[in-house]
Amino acid sequence: MESDMTRRDLLKTVAKTTVGLSAVSGVLGANDRVRVAICGLNGRGKDHIHGFSRVPNLEIAALCDVDENVLRKRREELDGKPQVYVDVRKLLEDRSIDAISVATPNHWHALMAIWACQAGKDVYVEKPCSHNFWEGSQLVRAAEKYNRMVQHGTQIRSAPAIQEAVKGLREGVIGEVYLARGLCFKWRDTIGHAPEEAVPAGVHYDLWTGPAPLKPFTRNRFHYQWHWNWDTGNGDLGNQGVHQIDVARWGLGVKFPSRISAIGGHFMFDDDSQTPNTLNCVFEFDSPDGKRKMLEFEVRHWISNNEAGIGRGGLTPGVKRFFGHHNTIGDIFYGADGYLATGDEDAASYEVLLGRDGKPGRHGQGGGNHFANFVECVRSRKKEDLNAPIQEGHISAALVHLANASYRLGRTLRCDPETGRVIGDDEASALLREAERGYRAPFAVPEEV
Repeated sequence: MESDMTRRDLLKTVAKTTVGLSAVSGVLGANDRVRVAICGLNGRGKDHIHGFSRVPNLEIAALCDVDENVLRKRREELDGKPQVYVDVRKLLEDRSIDAISVATPNHWHALMAIWACQAGKDVYVEKPCSHNFWEGSQLVRAAEKYNRMVQHGTQIRSAPAIQEAVKGLREGVIGEVYLARGLCFKWRDTIGHAPEEAVPAGVHYDLWTGPAPLKPFTRNRFHYQWHWNWDTGNGDLGNQGVHQIDVARWGLGVKFPSRISAIGGHFMFDDDSQTPNTLNCVFEFDSPDGKRKMLEFEVRHWISNNEAGIGRGGLTPGVKRFFGHHNTIGDIFYGADGYLATGDEDAASYEVLLGRDGKPGRHGQGGGNHFANFVECVRSRKKEDLNAPIQEGHISAALVHLANASYRLGRTLRCDPETGRVIGDDEASALLREAERGYRAPFAVPEEV
């Protein structure tokens, strides 16, 4: 297995190959096999393997993970036995790789994607595309500078049913839309307390930690539980919630907010989690037409009710809606003439209810193939055909970071609606760049991409 490679080595590789690689990637024909490397294989990365395996004329040419145990297992599950790497920097030297998919923990997303852009690779990057606001801005710059296809992992944008729902909102199916409400009600049990212990055999923990502060190993800082630590995750707002924030913003037709307020806490459980398990967020937008719009977002853990038919019972007309033990994940749009609800727990779906009596209106159901959309764009080089371009992904991730900053600082934030940057709050600006923490060399998001 490949191991360490210095940042200087990577930059030498980039300097030698970036100019030529854009042209090489750009000449892929409709029938050319696309070679993809998948980075991060334990959780969501397994879904990436499954998703890319179903795309015609595509080869999963390489796998990368810092846990050799997971890496070995995933390679054994695949035909063709792809190349394996522990260090993504060594992987990026392989000029035969057309694209990488990034399914690592959040604190690696932006840096890995930027390095890939610099090495001439197209990128499918999981949500949220960044661990803080500034990283997302840098990734957008890198994608534009190196002319890369960069798809954000908010896959609901590829669902025909949700595309149809958004189109209906634009056409006035519920009249003037003024409010969206996003729901992230998930059954999250306590993670308990985990003692410090020796790093498991086969785990390259320094590489896993990457840009984040290096702290003693515990099970609650590692596989999946990293979501609930500020150094590596963004809580459930940035885990599940970013999907619904993205749909809500898309449906409202807005970009950066002008004001954000979030309040909540970590209730009921005494454990190692740092992020809130209950959170209420409000975003205010100055719409181009001069009419303000609002986005409410709520995170709840544990026991909860359902809303607007989202959750158990679904959005299928005629199916009884009732309190259940399933997650309630979706969005509700409110207009002058009714409301439209979307859900994505089992399959992407939507339903319109009109008037005071809630008369059933349009409805639809059907998911899409986000991986196939990305690969089509790798071949065509048409950025406008990406369903979730990184420019949009960055804005949705930015809402997550702004709300988390408001929660952590305990105050409302005001933003420039053109850039998303905080106005008149140096402490918030520093938090949104994590300036007080910094990055560990050589894992620094570059100032100049």
